Amino acid sequence: MFDSVLVVCAGNICRSPTAEYVFKNKLNDKSITVSSAGLTALVGKAADAMAQKIAASHGVIMDAHQGQQLSSKLVANNSVILVMEQRHLNDVHSRYPEARGKTFLLGKWINNAEIPDPYRQSQEAFEHVYALIDSACSAWQKYL
Repeated sequence: MFDSVLVVCAGNICRSPTAEYVFKNKLNDKSITVSSAGLTALVGKAADAMAQKIAASHGVIMDAHQGQQLSSKLVANNSVILVMEQRHLNDVHSRYPEARGKTFLLGKWINNAEIPDPYRQSQEAFEHVYALIDSACSAWQKYL
């Protein structure tokens, strides 16, 4: 079915790396490549410290993450692209028309939920976002 998943958010330091590593943990028995990128990425930056802390408390380690910018090469090289918000979907379609048909909300299978940006917010905001991402990734598992 799908052999590669690209998860996209804005800066590629909070939501998309969290989803990338949650997927990697959940899909470790499948041969699916998972990566992440940002629409306005903080290139080369590690995942946000609070995002790492919350993920680690769930057994998800994101130490290796480095932010990367979304590119036409990444769009072309991935079977499915998952974004956090409707505006990200619109932005990806606008910048990369070839992504139509393979770009969806990460929250598609949980009532088309959008995943809010927790950047520079409280630990509780990050915990809420982690729970949404974990739920969304679990819902996608049967389709990957």
